[in-house]
Amino acid sequence: MVKQPEGRRLEFKSVVPSGNDLVKTVISFANDAGGDLFIGIQDDPRKILGLEKGELIMIEERISNFIHDLCDPTIIPEINFLAEKGKHVVLIHIHKGSSPPYHMKSKGIVKGTFIRVGSANRLATEEIIEGLVRQKKKVSFDSETLFQVPLGKVDLASFEDLFKKRVGGALSFETLSKLNLISIEQGYQVLTNALILLSDAPLRSELFPNAKVECARFKGIIPGEFIDQKSIDVNVSLQAEQAYQFVLRHISQGSTDYTGVYRNDRWEYPIIAIREVIRNAVIHRDYSLRGKDIKIALFDDKIEITSPGKLMPSIDYNDMKSGQSDIRNTALAPVFKKLGIIEQWGNGLKLIAEDLQDYPEIKLSWSEPGIAFRVVFIKTDYGVKQELQQELQQELQQELQQELQQELQQESLLSRVLNLVLKEDLSRRSISIELGQKRISGQLNQTIKKLFVLGLVELTIKEIPQSPQQKIRITRNGKMFLDILKELKSQ
Repeated sequence: MVKQPEGRRLEFKSVVPSGNDLVKTVISFANDAGGDLFIGIQDDPRKILGLEKGELIMIEERISNFIHDLCDPTIIPEINFLAEKGKHVVLIHIHKGSSPPYHMKSKGIVKGTFIRVGSANRLATEEIIEGLVRQKKKVSFDSETLFQVPLGKVDLASFEDLFKKRVGGALSFETLSKLNLISIEQGYQVLTNALILLSDAPLRSELFPNAKVECARFKGIIPGEFIDQKSIDVNVSLQAEQAYQFVLRHISQGSTDYTGVYRNDRWEYPIIAIREVIRNAVIHRDYSLRGKDIKIALFDDKIEITSPGKLMPSIDYNDMKSGQSDIRNTALAPVFKKLGIIEQWGNGLKLIAEDLQDYPEIKLSWSEPGIAFRVVFIKTDYGVKQELQQELQQELQQELQQELQQELQQESLLSRVLNLVLKEDLSRRSISIELGQKRISGQLNQTIKKLFVLGLVELTIKEIPQSPQQKIRITRNGKMFLDILKELKSQ
């Protein structure tokens, strides 16, 4: 624990803090996912300072009194004494509370409710407090009703069309009722926020102007110059697919090898994992947070997907294979399940983990910037590729100018040979046959020699260069070389 950074569920204090500072942390933990507060450990730099052993009982009583006297509703902490190499530390464990919003008695709910944002305690906004009240009532924001909006004012054309295609049958009042998107209360038809989110503009845009997905492809590795961007402002049942298609348009797909006569295609990113993260962003975002939309940003070295609302407290991204399932939007989630957007409860994180296993060069990281949840797919070999690209471009400038010019105008012999051995390992004779030559020409020998010098190909039997079974295969650098030529040609 001491090696972990401070965060949503963890905080360190070198000495017992003042009553107000202590209860801010305790209240923040109780209003969120719970957490651990260590006293006797310095945070920066991290160091175990320890507390006087003879004062531990007094410290425990002081902490218990602070929490009991200053917090409302009542919070019951677990206080333990720990010893590490003769140094004594107090651990205060706070469980996730069942009666939020927890707040400071002296300040009241509006000015005394705190939440955890990263490693800091922040005064809760009105929206957050409303969310905590819903949490206590076990009511989700999307299932709340709107009395002032008649059903006839809602345009459900695109949702109805998708429903017919994926489920079959008409989207009748009875169907909407069974899906808990509409109900009868006190003799009136009342709509849920979920139904509005599933409807078309202008009503959806008027009531939920930020219930959309902003997509962007940036040039380079930081936000700045746009290559492409798109605002996906349609009903929420259509957003995940359109956002996914935007990502596919901006990542490449190439062949890695062949199985028999069939080519094995591989995307540069794990697209199943990306699809699941996008789905989760749409399904589990906090629609009660005004002024916040989903953002998908593509860079040269990574893809970032950011969704409003923190990760649900019971979900642990560090344990993705355990089949976890928690639902923020209890009205929308069953609809998405019926439409096939959710395939199986608790299966999404497992699909992400399994897909990532086939991409050792892609690292997945996650964070909670403010009141949001962000997942990033990072190319760990991006720096190496950049260095190689610079080296290869220098080689192109110095030694391969003619081949480059030919490649930009027509396919050169060098790239033709590389593309052949990309598909499968070949002997020199097989390469010449594939090129339609009756014999191995001097030009072909010179081209193959240059490929070896540049490290773009290698022998399959390195220890016996003259082996009759000798073949030529493409190297990792050779594959990158082809990618560079492809990029230059597209420019």
